[in-house]
Amino acid sequence: MTEDDRRLVDAVLGNVPGAFERLVRDYQGLCWHIIQRMVRQPEDTRELCQEAFLRVHQCLHQYRGESALKSWIGQVAYSVAKRHLEKRRIAIAEPVGDEDDGVSLLDQLSDGFDLETACADAEIAAGLHEEIESLPPLQRTLLTLYHLDEVPIVEIARITGLAEGTIKSHLFRTRARLRERLQARMGVTA
Repeated sequence: MTEDDRRLVDAVLGNVPGAFERLVRDYQGLCWHIIQRMVRQPEDTRELCQEAFLRVHQCLHQYRGESALKSWIGQVAYSVAKRHLEKRRIAIAEPVGDEDDGVSLLDQLSDGFDLETACADAEIAAGLHEEIESLPPLQRTLLTLYHLDEVPIVEIARITGLAEGTIKSHLFRTRARLRERLQARMGVTA
């Protein structure tokens, strides 16, 4: 935990005026992004963000500082969104097979698929965006956290509670799926 995180947590726990509002202001973008990527409904996202910050307020005394405050709040947001989807019986992820493709997880992470290059052309970018939106909530969230928000795998693991290897496998399979769909859709060689 950084010194700034410690001071902010202490201020919130000490009921310093404006401290919780600062926490919300500092982390509302992260919370919104995670929940919105999982849920996709703006009305639900607003409500779930409020629920997430209510939980943060209620449980902040349990925060031990073993990870960054950002990761802990991200974990709360992810849990709220996941629980919401489970209550609605919405599949969170496509099953990831246990079969070994003969590719190490490290190789899977760097499979050569470059999202930026794939987005170079406007038509391809629009197709890629549509395909990302069609992904199941977990894959969509992992992909955007890693590639667009540049959150390291270790932080994504803390947020989601998933093993790093599982995250790498999801990313590999999701990129392969996107590559296949873009090639089929537009004849793109990705």
